[in-house]
Amino acid sequence: MADAHMSFPDQPTLTGPTLHLRPLQAEDEGALARAASDPAIWAVHPSPDRYKPEVFAPYFQMLLREGGTLVATDRASNDIIGCSRYYPAPESPGEYGIGFTFLTRAYWGGAANWEMKSLMLDHAFQYMEAVWFHIGTDNVRSQKATAKLGVDHVATETRTLSSGTAIYECYRLSKATWQARQASGSG
Repeated sequence: MADAHMSFPDQPTLTGPTLHLRPLQAEDEGALARAASDPAIWAVHPSPDRYKPEVFAPYFQMLLREGGTLVATDRASNDIIGCSRYYPAPESPGEYGIGFTFLTRAYWGGAANWEMKSLMLDHAFQYMEAVWFHIGTDNVRSQKATAKLGVDHVATETRTLSSGTAIYECYRLSKATWQARQASGSG
């Protein structure tokens, strides 16, 4: 889809069984900064000091300015528990990536990441044939979680994404692979 950048609605409101995803708003800064304030969240990230308020604040402003960011809230408590983002895929015009994702540690190892990514992938695949993931080479936890989606590892390359330049593992997930995975009940 050559015109996906023009027609893809990258800030939808999506609701699952336990999560609600909605567009990031300026007034979310305090709650999202609190969710991001745990150093363990960023330990293997290309920006390992993002838990610091002075590092998180410009990052938040970038998310707000560039768009595509969805805040994740727990439907039971309505607490902000993290966020994720759609962004133009640098290697494939017309396709998007899903990334810039973090969740508070209370939601690690459970179904929250799968639910968030499922909601975002189902939305994206209404508009495009593939989605990309770019994960820092040291972030093995995120690489393993992403592998469960059925992605193909395409390359290890230096990429300049909105938060800076780093070496990333680049993964691609096709619509057909995702639909087959969903139909088989995997996840």
